[in-house]
Amino acid sequence: MSPSAPFRFAGATAVLTGAASGIGEQLAHGLAARGTHLVLLDRDAAGLETVAGAIRAGHPDLPVRTVVADLAELSALPGVAERIRAEHPRIDLLVNNAGVGLGGTFEQVSAEEFDWLMDINFRAPVVLTRELLPALLAAPGSHLVNLSSLFGLIAPPGQVAYSASKYALRGFSEGLRHELAGRVGVTVVHPGGVRTRIAETARTPAGVSAERARKDREDFAALLSYPAERAAADILGAVERRRNRLLVAPSAVLPDLVARVLPGSYWPVLRHAPRVLKHAPRVLRRLPGRRRRA
Repeated sequence: MSPSAPFRFAGATAVLTGAASGIGEQLAHGLAARGTHLVLLDRDAAGLETVAGAIRAGHPDLPVRTVVADLAELSALPGVAERIRAEHPRIDLLVNNAGVGLGGTFEQVSAEEFDWLMDINFRAPVVLTRELLPALLAAPGSHLVNLSSLFGLIAPPGQVAYSASKYALRGFSEGLRHELAGRVGVTVVHPGGVRTRIAETARTPAGVSAERARKDREDFAALLSYPAERAAADILGAVERRRNRLLVAPSAVLPDLVARVLPGSYWPVLRHAPRVLKHAPRVLRRLPGRRRRA
């Protein structure tokens, strides 16, 4: 099967990180419903087993393997990947979904906190891709998905570390797409305000007061309205159609448009994001070809 043909989920084997909650959990259920064999990774052992148990109950004949792994432990990841390859010589789909948040300005975020976030959001996907790429290359019609973010399209103040990691993952994905053209499909995903636990689980830098952190989490959580199950369905649809890039939710599409029109001066417009995003659906309905493929 060519990487340009529709991706066939039934009977394929997918490796999915961050599978214990949020978009990852919904991706796991969506893949299972499509008949995909699953290798689910997360550091949350209890949450991971809950997700896997629900899938096994609903799909008793579907192979589901769980791997408890902390992506912050980069040195352990080659061993994790080696065990996955040994048990699953054929891998058709790798989804680098896991990620963490870290608020605070560059001055407030320590070097250690910055590196911690970069390890999980960028370096871990690079390591897993490097380790599992031979298996993807050996599977005709294979595909790779990397979840960047709206903040891989725009870089707001107070999100320097997070944006740096997501811009890096975007560049990694786009370069890989060009290098692997005709051999492995690559989709980079930019979710906007998807309803997940990322706001409540985001790490607070030591330089940020507890009150400020609480207010920032509340403000950020208020923007997370797009259902995770819809985001997962959008992503799987993009994989099936071999889309190069996917923007999830109107809250990603409109800022992307503004940033492309005003690449050097978009923030004075987007800093009024709640007001802008409130009108996003109406504006998007007026855009010609708004469902075009990237």
